[in-house]
Amino acid sequence: MDPFPPLTHVALTVRDLSASVPWYQALFGAQPVIDEDTDPDMHHTVYLLGNGTLVGLHQHGSPASPDGFSEFNVGLDHVAFGCADRGELETWTQRLDELGVPHDGIKDAAYGSGLSFRDPDGIALEFFAPPA
Repeated sequence: MDPFPPLTHVALTVRDLSASVPWYQALFGAQPVIDEDTDPDMHHTVYLLGNGTLVGLHQHGSPASPDGFSEFNVGLDHVAFGCADRGELETWTQRLDELGVPHDGIKDAAYGSGLSFRDPDGIALEFFAPPA
């Protein structure tokens, strides 16, 4: 059997693109590569990350649930972005501080180190590095 294929993209549903687009643009340090209506009831804005992965932000015409995001619901728990090592995590800690993005600080575990934070909708995000 062939190896399992890699992820090509992640699509996140957001409540308000006018808040999420500038936030992700600042985080990624990049302009969207796609910003369009895909049908009358959805708009998406897509970023191309340096490793070739696409991250899309979707806003649907139907109102979002007032409950908001929770990793305790069935579905997405969090999205993790890979870092080479703990030093790169420290750099991202400084970058999040510069952007005014609250975070939990770097947490070390036997399986690696992570830096957790949330987007404007509360979607859980993380920078993750393998163990040293």
